[in-house]
Amino acid sequence: MEILSAAEALRVPGAVDLAAIVVGALTGGLLAAREGFAVSGVLLLAVSGGLGGGLIRDVLLAQGPPVALTNPAYLPTVAAAAAVTFYFSGWLSRLTSLLVVLDAVTLGFFTVIGAQKAQLAGLPSASVVFIGTVTAVGGAVIRDVLLAQRADIIQPGPYNAVAALLGAAALTVLAGPLGLPPLPVAALVIVLVAALRVLSVWRGWEAPVAVDLPERARSRLLRRQPRRPRRRR
Repeated sequence: MEILSAAEALRVPGAVDLAAIVVGALTGGLLAAREGFAVSGVLLLAVSGGLGGGLIRDVLLAQGPPVALTNPAYLPTVAAAAAVTFYFSGWLSRLTSLLVVLDAVTLGFFTVIGAQKAQLAGLPSASVVFIGTVTAVGGAVIRDVLLAQRADIIQPGPYNAVAALLGAAALTVLAGPLGLPPLPVAALVIVLVAALRVLSVWRGWEAPVAVDLPERARSRLLRRQPRRPRRRR
């Protein structure tokens, strides 16, 4: 009974879930339209943007057929979003700022949904963080693979996977050891992930890249050493 009540408490409203899928599908379909893809390409990238992360999540959790295939509303919703991007890509391109904000909120929703499903499956904390992050950015990875380009999440740039990772970690701590109610935790994490994503885009923050700490320490030591004066002949 405790598991069932937790599942009910963590259930995302259907309208909110569909809204997140629509924004993800619009983002993927708009990118395909800008690249001049055929209708099949627009539809495929819309599916990857709206449902890709959830498909990966459900395959990893192995709890039956993916929700994207069993829910009768998901695929038609993505198809409708793909049609909008196919016919109104120019109009949508003028809404770049709005799409950035909506995409950030969607990133937060997907992070929460993935992490909470992993918690309900009884996975350890590290796995919850992993599933939450994969759910949030999995669609973008599939999209970049279809575009035959290096995945956006592994390159320096605005926070994407980093925001999802921090959000999933925060959810794990707040809903786990601290035992806070699930709905306030979900709202807090969504705001956190969305804020990190939007601020990183507007302020130009970039995810950290690999550094060579011994070489950096050596360079600093060399700069601090006083230069010896040259002897006069």
